[in-house]
Amino acid sequence: MRDFDIVIYGATGFTGRLVAEYLVQTYPTGVRWAMAGRSLAKLQEVRDLIGAPAETALIAADSDDPASLRAMAERATVVISTVGPYQLYGSNLVAACAGTGTGYVDLCGEPAWMRHMIDAHEGEATRTGARIVFSCGFDSIPFDLGVLTLQDAAKAKYGIPAPRVKGRVRKMQGTFSGGTAASLKATLAAAARDPGIVKLLTSPFALTPGFQGPHQPTGLLPEYDTTILAWVAPFVMAPINTKNVHRTNFLLGETYGADFVYDEMMVAGLGDLGKVAAEAIAKFNPFSGDKGPKPGEGPSKEERDAGHYDLLFAGIMPDGERIDAVVTGDRDPGYGSTSKMIAEAALCLVQDVEGDGGIWTPGALMGATLRERLVAKAGLTFTVG
Repeated sequence: MRDFDIVIYGATGFTGRLVAEYLVQTYPTGVRWAMAGRSLAKLQEVRDLIGAPAETALIAADSDDPASLRAMAERATVVISTVGPYQLYGSNLVAACAGTGTGYVDLCGEPAWMRHMIDAHEGEATRTGARIVFSCGFDSIPFDLGVLTLQDAAKAKYGIPAPRVKGRVRKMQGTFSGGTAASLKATLAAAARDPGIVKLLTSPFALTPGFQGPHQPTGLLPEYDTTILAWVAPFVMAPINTKNVHRTNFLLGETYGADFVYDEMMVAGLGDLGKVAAEAIAKFNPFSGDKGPKPGEGPSKEERDAGHYDLLFAGIMPDGERIDAVVTGDRDPGYGSTSKMIAEAALCLVQDVEGDGGIWTPGALMGATLRERLVAKAGLTFTVG
């Protein structure tokens, strides 16, 4: 019996504070949780700011102090980590959780680091029973569970999974997080130093050691999508989401098929205007310059509440039949929806799902159980048609 169901590591950061605030408001009783970070004084400030009970436990832990991370992990059933870029600040915590049999969820969108963690710690996590789950925010839960939902429906209707699935972002209102931008910059810097990282970034199967599926679309150029009869453009989160979807398939024994093909793109529009829009999106870099939030910053509550997203997953069967799944979220993807999703993923590990230790995806370990929690609590919808 651990001291806490959940410890939020990074609770003084913008997203960590949102996660803590969500627990205060949604689970005022019934969950034993604590806030952790480098500064007890800052943790006290955040605890008071979000209206958490005065007795809420505070834990001092630092990414550069492995002993403090291990001591924190030993007290938790699950650690939520919002401290990124993970390749700079996350490795010691994954090692601590793997070594102590502690559950772990994060918001990682850094595939090269994730692969390094798989290679370094999957054996230890399997031995200790630690359930390590990366990418429990907008990247990649709605996409991972969207494909899972579609494939379950395809197998129920046709008896086989869809060998080809297209993920299409139809609507998205809101900003990417400052942490996402910082993670991308750290990844590019690491790739400049290590050519091996470039190979991992460009391989759709970077997270499926020992398994190499068929050729996958790159999604790097605008195109006319004959399935949805619209112009589509590159989607900036596709390089991480597609790798996680393929890892889910891998961990579930190729339940989507060994020949599964998947890509993600943004819907730009119809006709000539759609083509122009797709070309403009392809040239735009949302992380360039000084625009957007810095790590630790983010949009106002009004802006978060005004955000939303709508994702289409079009499954194409061998005979040309099509089956669709749609996922929607009721907050901005990078902050409002993400903070709810990672909190519910942690609670799902604590309360709902058993499972062997190892390094998992949300879809492979929690699947339909997590989907039910997200519908009930976190403002997501999943529909099949």
